[in-house]
Amino acid sequence: MPLFGRKGFGFSRNKKQNIPDGLWIKCPSCGQTTYKSEVEENLSICPNCDHHYRLGSRRRIESLVDEGSFQETNAGLRTADPLGFAVGKETYPERIERARKQSGLDEALLTGFALIEGTRVAIGAMDPAFVMASMGSVVGEKFCRLADDAILEKVPTIICTASGGARMQEGILALMQMAKTTDAVRALNDAGIPYIVIQTDATTGGVYASFASLGDITIAEPKATIGFAGARLIEGALKLKLPEGFQRSEYQFDNGFVDKIVPRAELRPFLAKILSYIAPEYRHAATPPPR
Repeated sequence: MPLFGRKGFGFSRNKKQNIPDGLWIKCPSCGQTTYKSEVEENLSICPNCDHHYRLGSRRRIESLVDEGSFQETNAGLRTADPLGFAVGKETYPERIERARKQSGLDEALLTGFALIEGTRVAIGAMDPAFVMASMGSVVGEKFCRLADDAILEKVPTIICTASGGARMQEGILALMQMAKTTDAVRALNDAGIPYIVIQTDATTGGVYASFASLGDITIAEPKATIGFAGARLIEGALKLKLPEGFQRSEYQFDNGFVDKIVPRAELRPFLAKILSYIAPEYRHAATPPPR
């Protein structure tokens, strides 16, 4: 019998270790396993390799604005079911309700007013947990109302994008949001309102082909997927091999589609510096009550 038997050390091949689910998280980039709480406290960035996990819209806005300054606008807007769409036994309204429970949001875009180091802004953030932040009629409407609010209040506009594209469950009503949101950006331009886009992983499809690619200043997080069609679709259609890192932030920056790549932890001071240059008149302005 071995001097140090398995029983003496409490080992058992038949007993499952009593480790709570969700305690650890394995980084898809470096493969290291880290406490989930440690990653969350680090703005959902891997402490080993700086991989940027996807971030919910409320947490993202909290990381960018002055504490307690965010006031949500246009809350409670809910989508209809124009096509009576269903996948299997799950209807579109049931899918939306599931997304609400998963994300804690009414829709994939959260909007409002806030302060960034004393400068007042209109700000929005898309949430990947809500049907991969796909754009339907409500997302398009909320973006347009955000632009209208910014023009009315004469404040800079910041949008954090993350989307899988237009929402197929709404058909042409989803696709028409591309033209609608693009026109809202034109209205911002005509009014002389600064428009800043922060592209995060993943910013694709109809969102990228409309308001996500029209910023006066376009910022991207590191290694985010940014582009219209997927790389595999492009390779299949064109029968060619795409360059290494195609559609990543770094590739887009090298080819002039992104102005600056900024790590998440540095975004707030970077935005504050930009705003101090382009919108000094809005500094220390009071945030209006939500509408």
